[in-house]
Amino acid sequence: MKLPRLITIAAAAAAVAATTAAILPRGPADVLQPLPALTERALAARYATDARLVTRARQAAGRAGDPALAHALAGLRGQHFLSFDGRGQGEAVEVLGDLAHATRVAILVPGSSTSLATFGSRGTASPAGGARALMAEARRLDPRARLAVIAWLGYPAPSTVSPAVMTSGDAGQGAQALRPLVADLARHGHQVALLCHSYGTVVCGLAAPHLPATDIAVFGSPGMDASSVAALHTTARVWAGRGSHDWIRDVPHAHLLGLGFGPDPVAPGFGARRFDCGGAGHSGYFLPGSTPLRNLAYIALGDAAAVTR
Repeated sequence: MKLPRLITIAAAAAAVAATTAAILPRGPADVLQPLPALTERALAARYATDARLVTRARQAAGRAGDPALAHALAGLRGQHFLSFDGRGQGEAVEVLGDLAHATRVAILVPGSSTSLATFGSRGTASPAGGARALMAEARRLDPRARLAVIAWLGYPAPSTVSPAVMTSGDAGQGAQALRPLVADLARHGHQVALLCHSYGTVVCGLAAPHLPATDIAVFGSPGMDASSVAALHTTARVWAGRGSHDWIRDVPHAHLLGLGFGPDPVAPGFGARRFDCGGAGHSGYFLPGSTPLRNLAYIALGDAAAVTR
């Protein structure tokens, strides 16, 4: 897809974006709840509090005549959230595994058109579903690993058909929310890996400078809003992958007039460690049994030598 066509699509999408905003109002990202003490008792209290918030949001969606959202929120019952906000598009930070005793934490950072309504409703293409697939694969590869996985929706992700998806404004808000979480986890002694998909790779690129993460893996990326790995100013291992059936390869990797996110992270000149994603499509990186899922699990586990290139 050529850049002029991309700009034309952006202009045409403005009306759609306005409609979306009326249904799911967007505004400045709220400050997510700070981490509690990472003890079993403190985490249990946080999970219980946020479970009540999920129930209230589900009830509110029912009263507002939004059965699809109410159904999606009903699917979140019984899950563990470090943070939850049912307003607007919503924010949710779900934990899988034993965060109190984990030594490594993998944080999944999703891309555009992610909201509470889609947080767990699109199988492994949703943050919650992808996190479950990742955890299952990591346990298969190393049953004794002390790994926790976080499905992170901590920013107002833009709609795929909105002009905002071609600028870094929403990603900047996401980076501001993501950095404190990673820093807090690192202060508690956790090694953190960021697994970033699509527009979420822009979030991770903006958050990367001096972030205390061991690994940053981007896949299905339109760019990281950086010219190279060196420009990210990170000591983390930076990984990049793209499936052979991912349409993102046809999006121009450029930055012009405030649109686009710069060079392709899988290009040799960018400097990332490329990892094999097989024939994955844009939403297929966490499919059970797939090459990208296996490699992402190894990155989450910190086993760089096992990742296939």
